[in-house]
Amino acid sequence: MATNKSEEEIKVTKTLARIKNRLLVFSGKGGVGKSTVAANLALAFDQKGMKIGLLDVDIHGPNLAKMMGVEDKRMMVSPDGIKAVQVSDNLKLVSMSFLLEDADLPVIWRGPMKMKAIQQFLGDVDWGELDWLVIDSPPGTGDEPLSVAQLIPATGAVIVTTPQEVSLMDSRKAVAFARRLNLKILGIIENMSGMVCPHCGEKIDLFKEGGGERSAQELGVPFLGKIPLDPQIVISGDEGKPFIKTEPHSEASQAFMKIVEKIIEGNAQ
Repeated sequence: MATNKSEEEIKVTKTLARIKNRLLVFSGKGGVGKSTVAANLALAFDQKGMKIGLLDVDIHGPNLAKMMGVEDKRMMVSPDGIKAVQVSDNLKLVSMSFLLEDADLPVIWRGPMKMKAIQQFLGDVDWGELDWLVIDSPPGTGDEPLSVAQLIPATGAVIVTTPQEVSLMDSRKAVAFARRLNLKILGIIENMSGMVCPHCGEKIDLFKEGGGERSAQELGVPFLGKIPLDPQIVISGDEGKPFIKTEPHSEASQAFMKIVEKIIEGNAQ
């Protein structure tokens, strides 16, 4: 058993050595649009011509394949390892959903099995050379995100929150969680930050606004930006059409692009 473990660790180390930057996207609670943010951040990096990997380690709720329009694909095996699914020329995706025979059936696994799967997503997948690996982590600050953070040493982490106070309380816990693990916090993203009414053009603060920025200031971490609530993001995700590519001139798409620029700048510091 010890030998097998050592071999797995060696494979993971070799894989990580070919990945320049590893970005952990997580949140203090579910329901804040973390997966949507992770997917569109990966697409924004892709738009900049970088080689990107997107790793969906939310074992119980893997939905990035559907959002990317590749849910009918499967990971293939080659002499170099398991091949990630190509979303575009520069963007690869690995997700638990590619291994499920029936998307409607739940994954009923205990912790060790889930960690073994995540370890294989790194050690047994031929990611190739990557500029960034964007990791969509399970929500919360419990056992799963802790194990993911320890298994995949991140270059940096971003925390996704929404403006209302309930979510902000959890985002503060997420910052404390990241600091306990000595993760470099690249910043907080405020998702679902206001919405422009498609009928009258007035801005509606459905979940308030500005809370993420205030939390960042209070906690002494960078604020990366606000993503407005755009119904087209929901439609694009359900239809498997990457939002940034289908609506490149929207306010939300421009916000994602600016956030990626800040992430690159902050990671270089």
